[in-house]
Amino acid sequence: MIEFRLHRGSGVSTYMQLVQQVRHALRVGTLRPGDQLPTAKEVVATLAINPNTVLKAYRELEHAGLVHTRPGLGTFVARELPAPPLRELHSLGRRLRQWLDAAYAAGLEDEDVDALIATARQELASEDIA
Repeated sequence: MIEFRLHRGSGVSTYMQLVQQVRHALRVGTLRPGDQLPTAKEVVATLAINPNTVLKAYRELEHAGLVHTRPGLGTFVARELPAPPLRELHSLGRRLRQWLDAAYAAGLEDEDVDALIATARQELASEDIA
């Protein structure tokens, strides 16, 4: 089961963080069709957030066709998202963790890392357009 975490200083709304975490878990195979998401009550107890925030996130996921609700039973993953082959995913993840270790050892903070990644993505997108 997924464990939601909040990054209060991220600038991303709480409900969107929940949506993104489910989408990420689907992409990396942590969540699979049939898996149950935590109940709104469980999420509220863990994160100390408004129940409507959880329900809004689950409604958005349902609208996207990623989950479905079974009244009285809970919210369940409906389908997978495209993901790279598991072997490739593990290899890339290992190399990314090594890069992150080096970045943090060099004194970078999370915001610095995020900025570097965003810049590299923008540069790649610019190259694709050119």
